[in-house]
Amino acid sequence: MWRSLELARSELRLEFTLACGQTFRWRETAEGHWTGVMGGRVWTLTQLDNRLWYYVYDSQQDSTHRKWTEGDCGPETKYKVDVKVEENADTEEEKLLRDYFQLHINVEELYKDWGERDPHFKTLADTFSGVRMIRQDPIECLFSFICSSNNHISRIQGMVERLCQRLGNKLCQLDETFYHDFPSLSTLAEPSVEACLRDLGFGYRAKFLLQSAKTILDSHGPHWLSSLRNVPYHEARDALRTLSGVGTKVADCVCLMALDKHEAVPIDTHVWQIATRDYKFVSSHGQKTITDKLHRDIGDFFRKLWGPYAGWAQSVLFCSDLKKFQNLKGRQQIRYQEERTKQVLQWKHVLTVQRHQSNLRAGPWRPHFYSSWASTSLRSSLHIHRLSSAPPPP
Repeated sequence: MWRSLELARSELRLEFTLACGQTFRWRETAEGHWTGVMGGRVWTLTQLDNRLWYYVYDSQQDSTHRKWTEGDCGPETKYKVDVKVEENADTEEEKLLRDYFQLHINVEELYKDWGERDPHFKTLADTFSGVRMIRQDPIECLFSFICSSNNHISRIQGMVERLCQRLGNKLCQLDETFYHDFPSLSTLAEPSVEACLRDLGFGYRAKFLLQSAKTILDSHGPHWLSSLRNVPYHEARDALRTLSGVGTKVADCVCLMALDKHEAVPIDTHVWQIATRDYKFVSSHGQKTITDKLHRDIGDFFRKLWGPYAGWAQSVLFCSDLKKFQNLKGRQQIRYQEERTKQVLQWKHVLTVQRHQSNLRAGPWRPHFYSSWASTSLRSSLHIHRLSSAPPPP
């Protein structure tokens, strides 16, 4: 059955959060309905007004993708949106959902803070509200991002899907789609995995997946990745970089998206472009490629600008820069330009008033009494416009 929890869209927007390249297991199976695998279960999520609705599939009973209808809403929530559905139901699923989306973190307040620190962020905040970081399973996150080397989002999704279909446990079939869990570390460490993944089109990444799984099991143990949540950011990042196929960018992605390191800022060519184009960031040594030093310098630049949740802020800008969302960004820029034009016109009027005021004072043909009286009226008009108008952005 469908259940829900109260959650404003300013705190979470599924269409951004699940499609911006931090997770690769979710698909939009109907308009506004996202189906994917979380915690070894298959879920469909959708949003309506200020509620997040979720359906968890039963492999024995469900055979089709679910779509929310008004009939799924209890009568109490049709009229009282502040009443929680299924108050006495088992809350394990809701706990998992809250942990996955890290709902204890107030994104709306973070946006407000970033907007005060960063004028450019403020121009994007309204359009790209509700982008939040997912707290993924560390194993799934690490091996998904090892697949991301020299890849784009849709291709990574295809690789991760093939990986799960071939090596993961089957969870259920909905319509014509089979859903599988992410493979375990022990499965990924089997000697036959490399050849299997090469057959699936993984190329050189197949070797990295096998070697990293073997290193974790042989040198650290099955719970090592999760234990990195309890160490400082730089220690966790350096530990991840000892694995095959894990550079600074992949390590930062895992730190941010699975290991609770909110200050981690993954740097790739897109983020570098954002830094140079929108923030006029200039490398001290004029690097042409992303070196460890450039990665550190850009990360430090954004950490200083955005504070302890810099990685979350970066994800908003990354999302806004994706090709699939450029039409939204265009509308935001149009609104911004309209507001800017309005402010410029207001200030042109203020300048006109000032010029008239100067001419009035300088006019030799008017008695001083009338000049003072008119000057007082114009000063009042100028004061009113100053109160109602802000200077245009630079």
